[in-house]
Amino acid sequence: MALPRENFAIILVEPQGGANIGSICRVMMNFGFQDLRLVKPRVDHLGKEARDMAVTAKKSVLRSARKYHDLAEAIADCHLVIGSSRRFGKYRNEFIRPHELAAKCSALPCHQKVALVFGREDHGLTTHELSLCDTFITIETTPELPSLNLAQAVAICLYEYARQPSEGSESADGGVERAVSGHKEQMFDHMRRTLLAAGYLDPGNPDHILRTYRRIFNRAGLDEREVRILHGLWSLIDRQLAAISPGKEKK
Repeated sequence: MALPRENFAIILVEPQGGANIGSICRVMMNFGFQDLRLVKPRVDHLGKEARDMAVTAKKSVLRSARKYHDLAEAIADCHLVIGSSRRFGKYRNEFIRPHELAAKCSALPCHQKVALVFGREDHGLTTHELSLCDTFITIETTPELPSLNLAQAVAICLYEYARQPSEGSESADGGVERAVSGHKEQMFDHMRRTLLAAGYLDPGNPDHILRTYRRIFNRAGLDEREVRILHGLWSLIDRQLAAISPGKEKK
């Protein structure tokens, strides 16, 4: 069965158009989604254009939307982060389609949260922002005009989720408990510092290798205990490095 729709956060990164924001609020209300998060919006999300397009959703969705400084902050309390992209590449080769969204989320316990992340109208999500996502979703279009309007892309994803069997999960309590994004990011930051100090990462381009590790751990779907165990591993390496070179102990 599907996760409750109140478990979903719809995240827009630097949205540029009030009409898009308002239209997304409307389609969220159409399909029963409420949690809208805006990362550094480039327009007044409460302006007239957004209010007009939101129609009655301006009260329940638009006015309750929360703003964030960056994507990491916006997803910190989420357990599964799904980023939208139409571009495939070295670090973007594991995609789901909108009709697979419900199945992807159904493995989570009913209390865990999912973030659906949509990028800028003109150039989508950055490589760094995509690296914060556990998996990616793409909408197949024709090569003649591959990019979709932002509000249309959100509408397709929410519709495909809404058309699946309604929530009330029979096996929700038996799902895989994933760690929240904020705790995983703390672990990745610790890993970065430790492997740089150990000389394993190239100081000029540490993310080249780290993105591969992110993909490995994201596929594994780390839980909170596993995140703590990895923190413990990095801490042990930190202590060993400090013992070998006391003057290089990290602050």
